[in-house]
Amino acid sequence: MKRLSRPAVWVFGAAALLGIGSATAGNAPTPSDAPRGKVHRLTSTQYAGIIADLFGSNVNIGGRFEPDQRVDGLIAVGSGQVSVSSAGLEQYDSMARSIASQVLAPDVRKSVMPCVPAAATAPDDACAAKFLAKTGAALFRRALTDTELKEQVTAANRAAVKAGDFYTGLSLALSSLLVAPEFLFRIEEVEADPDVKGGFRLNASSKAQRLSFFLWNALPDKELMTAAEKGELNSTKGLAKQVDRMLASPRLEDGVRAFFDDMLRLDGMDSVVKDATIFPKFDAQIGADAREQTLRTIANVVLAPKGDYRDIFTTKKTFLTPKLASIYRVPLANDAPIGAPDKWDAYEFPANDPRAGILMQTAFLTMNSHPGRTSATLRGKALREVILCQSVPPPPANVQFTIVQDTTNPQYKTARARLTAHSQSPACAGCHKIVDPIGLALENFDGGGAFRTNENGVALDTTGELDRVKFTNGEELGKVVRDNAATTACLVQRMSAYGLGQTPAQGQAAWIDGLKEAFAKDGYNVPALMRRLATSPEFYRAVSAAEKTTSTH
Repeated sequence: MKRLSRPAVWVFGAAALLGIGSATAGNAPTPSDAPRGKVHRLTSTQYAGIIADLFGSNVNIGGRFEPDQRVDGLIAVGSGQVSVSSAGLEQYDSMARSIASQVLAPDVRKSVMPCVPAAATAPDDACAAKFLAKTGAALFRRALTDTELKEQVTAANRAAVKAGDFYTGLSLALSSLLVAPEFLFRIEEVEADPDVKGGFRLNASSKAQRLSFFLWNALPDKELMTAAEKGELNSTKGLAKQVDRMLASPRLEDGVRAFFDDMLRLDGMDSVVKDATIFPKFDAQIGADAREQTLRTIANVVLAPKGDYRDIFTTKKTFLTPKLASIYRVPLANDAPIGAPDKWDAYEFPANDPRAGILMQTAFLTMNSHPGRTSATLRGKALREVILCQSVPPPPANVQFTIVQDTTNPQYKTARARLTAHSQSPACAGCHKIVDPIGLALENFDGGGAFRTNENGVALDTTGELDRVKFTNGEELGKVVRDNAATTACLVQRMSAYGLGQTPAQGQAAWIDGLKEAFAKDGYNVPALMRRLATSPEFYRAVSAAEKTTSTH
């Protein structure tokens, strides 16, 4: 396909895009110090999901996304504090051209086109308008304005004339939509709240966006957008109707998985590297399978009827592929055809097996280890920060880790012995005191996730305590974590911030405390918590920049 230059509308869109990280959205309410809408860049996962939903899973995105940023433990919060560099914009442009070319290829276009042009070699403004209006509304999460649609149709017309091909012109217009700020960013708009004197809330279309990305991690569907257009989301009954419908949808699993993938930082599996000499079985596929295993395990627990979130730390039930099963030393037949992906099988560890819960799964164990050895410190730190929302101070400058790193030292044969010697330094003792006793409970699992009973011929001591509650091994640690009040409080804090796209403000503390109490009353049921969040007026309140946020730790 001949490469055509961008129309003026794209140039203006690109210029806005480069500075949108600090921009405000929509029609600003008055007075001037009123809250402004949040702007969130789509994550790489959301971008890919939207393309698959609209154009099919066979579309190859290609290109490289700019890194997502994690703030207060969540990419969902960090997405509101990132923009796009000029280099990143070039990548988006490249991906957009490739996607548009694939979508409008001769063997694919019939599935997306609402009409057939009068002639494939010339412009057809009416047909182009039908396609661009429908596709643009889906990408922008709102209907295109008359001006926007006219500009895109004009751009498609001019490109079609120049190329002598209707679909080439349409492809250029589609790729322009795919790099528009209105697509790449979730732009929330606010309005005065008639129920709260001097208060502001998201408008209906922005409510639909927040709700859909929270529950499904996807674009609002047609029914939700229609409800927004009719004003139904501004009524208690209308909002509850949509929330209940979405919670009953199979797509809820996508939203649950997206939240836990973010909260547990499972994207970190993409960068896990192991020493191939020490851990020959570990490779990129094992890493991908480990991430998927944890997500499947969690979904199986929390989406079960009356599922209890706390059980993800003690469940014996999980899912394995034959390759992943080799890490766990579980015999699992691979009867898939040669060349086909490994299939997933449900599996339950026996009652006497040392493994239970997600803390003893390959993902958590390998992400929080070094390439060639375990790390009780990293594992304990991750549990404190990710699961309990507690802060762990960084190590002081110029700390020497020689003793910890030397796994061949005949004087200190186990990680516990090495860490005990290392933490004799007063500068190190405080930090290690709060993380090592937790991480050492998982020393039965090496840096590649495999079970072991000794290190360098010395039997492992996995005893410890968490918040004054003692345990003797990893399985008992899982039970202690399950019953720790901070575990469930952290889940509420993280899910609230995830849905809001920002850390809750101090003025929302009472609301968060109420959610924590309700979570307990609901049997720690995650969908019930999601419903309480999604049906609460506070979930859609516009928070001013002057309101300070609370800490998630």
